[in-house]
Amino acid sequence: MEHADLIVIGAGQSGLATAPLAPRHGFARVLVLESAEEPGGAWPRYYDSLTLFSPARYSSLPGMRFFGDPDRYPRRDEVVDYLRAYAESLPASIRTSTTVASAIRQDSVWRVRSEDGREFTAPAVIAATGDYGTPFSPDIQGHPGFGGRVLHAADHRSPGAFAGQRVIVVGGGNSAIQIAAELGPVADTTLATRRPVGWTPQKPLGRDLHWWLKYSRVDIAPIRRLLAKVPVSVIDDGHYRAALDGHGVDRRDMFSRFTTGGVLWADGSKEDVDAVVLATGHRPVFGYLTGSGALDAAGAPVHRGGLSTTVKGLGFVGMDFQRSFSSKTLRGVGRDATWRLHRLPAPRR
Repeated sequence: MEHADLIVIGAGQSGLATAPLAPRHGFARVLVLESAEEPGGAWPRYYDSLTLFSPARYSSLPGMRFFGDPDRYPRRDEVVDYLRAYAESLPASIRTSTTVASAIRQDSVWRVRSEDGREFTAPAVIAATGDYGTPFSPDIQGHPGFGGRVLHAADHRSPGAFAGQRVIVVGGGNSAIQIAAELGPVADTTLATRRPVGWTPQKPLGRDLHWWLKYSRVDIAPIRRLLAKVPVSVIDDGHYRAALDGHGVDRRDMFSRFTTGGVLWADGSKEDVDAVVLATGHRPVFGYLTGSGALDAAGAPVHRGGLSTTVKGLGFVGMDFQRSFSSKTLRGVGRDATWRLHRLPAPRR
């Protein structure tokens, strides 16, 4: 059994951001548990062309600036390299290939067990697994009988596999637009959404949107409930709209069901389809906290701003709109981690 002052579950951007801040709040021995073979969370598994919508200057974790031109928009591999370098600099022990099976608080101590039977203890735990590792696929009627290929954006890598095919991309967010734009040149592509795509300019009045968010303090404003109701909008400097239009990618209302060979559109027409890519986001899953008292009946954390209100010594980092608009972003996780660590009981020396 291994003991630490703080156990951080997850070595993605949220867990990595938490680790160097912990000693400042009295947690000298920090242990980070990560299920993958290397730190970085889900970033290494994203599609090849993924590009951040925030400039490098607004995409850094605490204590290390994102390298290179601060005004560029980093690609996936650049983010992966940055996170690897960040992990190597941390004053914490990172255990990779360690999937947490359970975390229970007993006798004022958290007891964390991995799937391979190892045990770890600490007076406090930060659950930083977020939701990027748990893709959400909607239940669409007829799916089991569809003869084509259905995959989530989390399993998409590059457009080559769809060359010459009829493809539908489901979703109206940033990832859906990026994927549809890259499929357009090689496949007959349609974007299927529940509502028209909302567009937000990348650089209103000549400044990047993230500069305005920081300047107006909307980025850190505690207006979670209000922001959660705002319709999804795609950030674009005109590149993606031009790519969709230039390659004939059309938008249609979401199809009503799958058929054996394709889909049935909302207007009643049927169409044969080779593949459907679901860019439908992710959902947080904290199965390892089952039985701890930290989750409600639906399996969601009971918390306030990321601090558990039902179990002592437990915090969360990296959930959508946890405390602010930027809670689930590279630039926001460190700020949330600081707030959480300040409110967790540090061990007495």
